[in-house]
Amino acid sequence: MSDINNTEATVISGPSREKTIIRTSIIGIIANVLLAGFKAVIGMLTNSIAIVLDAVNNISDAGSSLITIVGTKLAGREPDKKHPFGYGRIEYLSAMIISVIVLYAGITSFVESVKQIIRPETPEYTTISLIIVAVAVVVKILLGRYVKSVGVKVNSDSLVNSGEDATLDSIISASTLVAAGIFLIFHISLEAWLGAVISLVIIKSGLEMLRETISSILGERNDAELAKSIRETVLSFPDVQGAYDLVLNNYGPDSWNGSVHIEVPDTYSADQLDRLIRNIQMTVYKEHQVILTAIGVYSVNTKDEEVIRAREQVENIVLAHEYVRQMHGFYITEEEKTMRFDIVISFDAKDRRAVYNEVIADVQKAYPEYTLQVAMDTDFAEE
Repeated sequence: MSDINNTEATVISGPSREKTIIRTSIIGIIANVLLAGFKAVIGMLTNSIAIVLDAVNNISDAGSSLITIVGTKLAGREPDKKHPFGYGRIEYLSAMIISVIVLYAGITSFVESVKQIIRPETPEYTTISLIIVAVAVVVKILLGRYVKSVGVKVNSDSLVNSGEDATLDSIISASTLVAAGIFLIFHISLEAWLGAVISLVIIKSGLEMLRETISSILGERNDAELAKSIRETVLSFPDVQGAYDLVLNNYGPDSWNGSVHIEVPDTYSADQLDRLIRNIQMTVYKEHQVILTAIGVYSVNTKDEEVIRAREQVENIVLAHEYVRQMHGFYITEEEKTMRFDIVISFDAKDRRAVYNEVIADVQKAYPEYTLQVAMDTDFAEE
């Protein structure tokens, strides 16, 4: 595994992803500070609560970008004795902080909007102020698209959240223009009401961002496409007759460790098995950037025709149950009269343990002379 670890260090310490995130965040900070300054002045001159709140929101966005930079720097630290899998998950924490900031901004602006509804103030718009706000709308739209696209490209939840927040800000700024137009034409001030509605939209967005980020921190199921491609790679080795129990652990964006079980003929020697496992590990890392820290082995009977037929019969019995997705690791030891295998039961089953017990009962009925050793497995990439 030494070769793999050396390669991993080269990839993780590569500066391009970190530099891209930091550069994008700095652009966001500069843009938001400038916009906040312009909007704060305009808001106070025109007596517009909506524009002032928009300026405050821009400052919170600049803070979000600063948090992204700090989070990215901390996440890029090398693994150490206390955290041997690295600090990549800090990026999820920074994304969570940004989500909380968005949520706080939405709640604050809602409170201020309600105050304005109760005690309304008459705004005083000027042509210059409206032009600046219109320019701010365009800048925010472009900034939001740019930041989010970069976030998707480098797989940064923090940048994606910041980009979505910037897009919401452009809607806020646009709404102030709409409110100004209505006031100038109809002399009706809807600023506060519009601000309240938009605040609720921001609160909803903040909650969704927070939920998604917490879900990533808790640990989501394996990426189905990644799991499928890894299995295909493992199965491409001639003597591997099955690949099962793939588990992937995420330690930050693009940082994966995992384990898998393979089925190989019972004629394999320890030397052959050692070479096969090492080749699988190297190939999986080269093609998928996933480190397989452990590869378990299931031995497949190849010498006894009766055992081979028994496997087929047992497999038919097991897979006849609706929620059983897979059977693997089948082996019979005639001397001890034991039969062992694993079954994968879908999460769709109302009671997975009940399905398991039914399978055991049916197989035991067909083979009463054997002691069954059956493990209930989980497919972590189940769709």
